[in-house]
Amino acid sequence: MKIRYLGLFVIAVAITSCKNNDNVFPKQVSSYINVVNASGDTLNFYLNGTRQNNTSSLFPGGQSFYITVPAGAQNYSFKKAGTPNVLFNVPLNLKDSVYNSIYVTSETAAGSFTSVDVPYADSAHAALRFVNASPDAGNLDVAVGDSLKFFSSVAFKSASAFMPVGAGQKRIRIYLAGGANSKIDTTIAMQPYKGYTVFSKGSINSKNNPFKIGVSTF
Repeated sequence: MKIRYLGLFVIAVAITSCKNNDNVFPKQVSSYINVVNASGDTLNFYLNGTRQNNTSSLFPGGQSFYITVPAGAQNYSFKKAGTPNVLFNVPLNLKDSVYNSIYVTSETAAGSFTSVDVPYADSAHAALRFVNASPDAGNLDVAVGDSLKFFSSVAFKSASAFMPVGAGQKRIRIYLAGGANSKIDTTIAMQPYKGYTVFSKGSINSKNNPFKIGVSTF
């Protein structure tokens, strides 16, 4: 009798194992996030308490480049490099397989904002957009090459659409909206097949974190 019961037990375990092998496990969905440090602090970036920028800290004007993160609702937090205290938390609900950027402009959550990024591929052109990440600059105009207002009156926390531009050296001038004299006049080298985000950072009237531009690539 014991042998009979043992045989039935083995058969039951085998059937249960087969059923488990037929289970459909939920798909693991991912999103992508690029952290752009438009503040005057050197920062580290955390997802649910785990640091994500493991290679180095994010210096002012720097970016993490795209990090794979779980899609859906997650809590992102920021700390100054070398300190244990959280500056602020940003809850985000990211969609599956979407590229995103988060811009940090100050030491508070109110100074951060996100954009959705779209891949760009063109053998003759680069893509360019402008992001206003300067809290006290007001709206900004951007001239690219000979165009006087390629991007007009871009508000703080706003990102323009990507626009195609010819590859090569491009002169970039930043104006206060409606102004005649540029606050920034520089040149950026652009390559085909790439997307470029030119972003303003810093404060118009600050010596510690002066008004500048940075470039994020995609």
